Amino acid sequence: MTTPRLVCVSVFIGQVQALPESGRLTGMYKSALQTPIALGMDGLAGDEQADKRVHGGPDKAVHLYPTRHYARLAAQFPDAAPLMQPGSMGENMATPDLDEHDVRLGEVWQLGTALIQVCQPRNPCWKIDERFGVEGMALFIDQHLLTGWYWRVLQTGVVNPADTLVLHETASDALTLHQAMTLWRAHRPDLDALSKLGETAGIAKAWQDKIKQRVSYLMK
Repeated sequence: MTTPRLVCVSVFIGQVQALPESGRLTGMYKSALQTPIALGMDGLAGDEQADKRVHGGPDKAVHLYPTRHYARLAAQFPDAAPLMQPGSMGENMATPDLDEHDVRLGEVWQLGTALIQVCQPRNPCWKIDERFGVEGMALFIDQHLLTGWYWRVLQTGVVNPADTLVLHETASDALTLHQAMTLWRAHRPDLDALSKLGETAGIAKAWQDKIKQRVSYLMK
């Protein structure tokens, strides 16, 4: 599949709110961007995360969730289908034109006047189940690699509601995100390939450390 060089996206931001049952705070509730907004190293101005131990920060500055995945999730969890729409997974960007097969680790894209880099997949958490009122959705997303991904910001800028995502710098020697996740999850991964994954330019530091730790463990 050839990755498109220009992609239409929707952009979302939101403030922390309480989940409906537990009352635990979450930043998953987002609204579509209406006016230009600054994109800094830690994300979009005005966008909030509830638990900054595991959300937000430079290597999780912006989250994109592929719109394609919603149809599959709606088929698997029909009771939650009415709640499923772009932005409802807590993503900052949604597009029907890309998924994990279409982007490579380390690729740089332009959004507005900012430059952003693909650096790691999202790790879905239990709050997804409560947000949609079903059990097992976060596990299904994880098992079927329907995670979306995080971007780091290489150059800050301004994002407008009508901006497109434009491929700025390819990473043709790197794995696609789907290939990288498949390798990372493999029960008996090729250690040379896994080591190479850990050295991929642009990969998030926390994920890189986990990959290197696993390689060291498997080599014992």
